[in-house]
Amino acid sequence: MTTRQEAPPGAAGAGEADVLRTMFVLATAAFASSASMRVTDALLPQLADQFATTTGTAAIVITAFSLAYGLLQIIYGPIGDRFGKIATIAGGTALAGIATMLAGFAGSFEMLVAMRFASGATAAAIIPLALAWIGDVVPYERRQQTLARFMFGGITGLIFGQAAGGIVGDLVGWRAVFWMLGGLLLLTAAALAFEVLSGRIPRRRSSSTPFGLHHMATGLAVLLARPWVRTIAAIVFWEGFLLNSALAFMGADLHHRFGLSLTASGLGLGLIGLGGAAYIVAARPLVRRLGEPGLARVGGLLAAIALAAFALAPNWLVALPAVFAAGLGFYMHHNTLQTNATQMAPDARGSAVALFASSYFLGQAIGVALVGAVVDRIGTVPVMLAAAAGVAVLALDYARRLVRRAATD
Repeated sequence: MTTRQEAPPGAAGAGEADVLRTMFVLATAAFASSASMRVTDALLPQLADQFATTTGTAAIVITAFSLAYGLLQIIYGPIGDRFGKIATIAGGTALAGIATMLAGFAGSFEMLVAMRFASGATAAAIIPLALAWIGDVVPYERRQQTLARFMFGGITGLIFGQAAGGIVGDLVGWRAVFWMLGGLLLLTAAALAFEVLSGRIPRRRSSSTPFGLHHMATGLAVLLARPWVRTIAAIVFWEGFLLNSALAFMGADLHHRFGLSLTASGLGLGLIGLGGAAYIVAARPLVRRLGEPGLARVGGLLAAIALAAFALAPNWLVALPAVFAAGLGFYMHHNTLQTNATQMAPDARGSAVALFASSYFLGQAIGVALVGAVVDRIGTVPVMLAAAAGVAVLALDYARRLVRRAATD
């Protein structure tokens, strides 16, 4: 078993200023990626009207992005380990920018879905490889707090994407939303390319092992042979399936059930990100006081209670605080999973974190697809309540596993 106190492979010789500068650029890339990922949540009612379909069917744009994002992780992890994580992120960001721009020109729902799939397939290189790079250069004892700070870029991107989807969609239409985000991704890709060309980026030495589909499959099999890798991958799959599929329909529910405008619904969804930001601010004392098992337990139960409160809310005055609490609970729970993912296979960190992200987004993609079909038939309330029960069970089981693992270390 690998000890958690080991020095990360890329830390030697990595200047703190270089690490901080590169983390800032990566956080900006995470901002753009998260904004692109969540921007369609608030746009679902408008897209349904534009293409004469139901909200559940319109949610295919979310499924397409998440499915591609999850599937492609398996490829980007080994590519990042072999050819360099930052260079791979830069290329993926550029291609994601192009695909997102093209989504704004979609003349049919089918083309929009295809461009969202392409956006997810290329943006898949960004956040998981950034997490793996942080695992390379930051010691484990400081990693959870560092990952929480890095998450600020993703969280603010989530807030921006969901709010911008509602506000910009209301003001000038859904196409402008994609053009704006596409331009942001392209600018971020240019900044990352400059980082790569500068030669100052602290990084882990690229792998010298053979590279190809056969070796990717072999490496994946080796990873899945490790029990803790399988455990974390399974837990994060169900987190994405249960929790994120419910969160994806909150914006449409704020619009339809509570009568808020698209702008107000987008701003309301931004409370998920504000809940995450609250966790970042309190991460250090929370980690110290609760430890990983406590964060998983309390965070998961808080998210479950928030989903139930949102489902049963009589009006938006009750629903909006529940959205905030769901975001806070989600990030408390998910951050412990991220931290464990960066250390579950230090010898193949890029591939391991990619497997983690793949499991998470495949869970979300499958969950949104199934929930979309159910929502069109019975509404969101039963779905939210079922998700709340599942998240509570998942959080308690995960916390128990963390306690048992700590006792055997």
